[in-house]
Amino acid sequence: MKKRKINGWGLYPKIEAEVFSLSDEIKALEILKQVDEIIPYGNGRSYGDSSLNNKVLDCRSYNYFIEFDELNGILKAQAGVLLSEILNIVVPKGWFLSITPGTKLITLGGAIASDVHGKNHHKDGCFSECVDEIKIMKPDGEIVFARKGDELFKATCGGMGLTGIILEASIRLKKINSIYIDQIVVKTKNLDETFEAFEQYAHYPYSVAWIDCLARKSSIGRCVLMAGDFRNDGRLNYKEKRKLNVPFNFPSLTLNKFSVKAFNFMYYNKILKKETRTIADIDSFFYPLDAIDNWNRIYGKNGFTQYQFILPKETSREGLKELLEEISKSGKGSFLAVLKLYGKANENYLSFPMEGYSLALDFKIEKGLFEFLDKLDRIVLNYGGRIYLTKDARIGKEVFEKGYPNIDKFREFREKIDPKRKLNSLQSKRLEL
Repeated sequence: MKKRKINGWGLYPKIEAEVFSLSDEIKALEILKQVDEIIPYGNGRSYGDSSLNNKVLDCRSYNYFIEFDELNGILKAQAGVLLSEILNIVVPKGWFLSITPGTKLITLGGAIASDVHGKNHHKDGCFSECVDEIKIMKPDGEIVFARKGDELFKATCGGMGLTGIILEASIRLKKINSIYIDQIVVKTKNLDETFEAFEQYAHYPYSVAWIDCLARKSSIGRCVLMAGDFRNDGRLNYKEKRKLNVPFNFPSLTLNKFSVKAFNFMYYNKILKKETRTIADIDSFFYPLDAIDNWNRIYGKNGFTQYQFILPKETSREGLKELLEEISKSGKGSFLAVLKLYGKANENYLSFPMEGYSLALDFKIEKGLFEFLDKLDRIVLNYGGRIYLTKDARIGKEVFEKGYPNIDKFREFREKIDPKRKLNSLQSKRLEL
């Protein structure tokens, strides 16, 4: 055990914590017995305080591959394995992650705890859809296995590490025959065109849009939508590219409404045609920001928070219009604004997605931000939406509860398996999970 300063990817909040390392199951049991409370910590890529506490269990070194069935695409690995490490092994063999978020630098355990989703949610759902089995050490030290349909599975997938220490998992992979994607890039003029484009290209397995959140009036909701599918050319020579690095925290004033507006203008107008067909590789299509190490430093030493909400499909157009108008008026826009179409919700108690549209935006921490986000919260709830826990660092209990109808089921289950709240985070205490 050693003390060190830790934070999530948003660099807010920063705390000093006692850090224990997960090396084996016996050590994990010893740690659980000696601490009053602790929370698993992976690669630090959840944005807020969901993996922070005064004591954390660093799972990153618990990262062995256990078994890989190349014929059927079944992989079993320890929870600390990064998705990038999985890709390095499986892509040259003709396999890919069935579900992947916008970064490959998260752990397998973190992907399960957040029940992450990606550009294909409208077709294939959350990460839990490809999980066959999870090996978990419960808060009392008992080791059990969770499978689909189990209450432990439904509470653990999306449960933010509060139901036990995820030790291992078996996942099903997707068969591919190329590292390249046939991509179509569509430029829209406003929110109506954006919704039409999503529906028009919904037959593609992958879709995502960058949206200009500072556009105003008739241009509200204009976007650049990217949709695509894997090619079938047999090229599987996958290897990671060299990365750029942000070596220090930018001055806080670097990002302001003028610089963000200028970036948005250039990004939108660099696309000259309404529709362009191109070829992208795995990293540029799925993980564009992973090409820049420490990109979170551009927000300055105070950090940032990512605000991600989802609205039901029937209220998405009206709700997004109102939210984008508020964001545009505020001048607190984000140059990283990602819009996605989602399919049906699953049965997991705290999974974020529902059938509808989600928007994720980054806001640097500054005076008046949280009050402004409180205002956005009220609009989100008014349209039947909710906030993503993996990105959150500040919502209140009431806002959270209104968005998650299965919270009582989760709390009842957690009371049953962890009445002393051995597994606890700053977020779980703030929201009384």
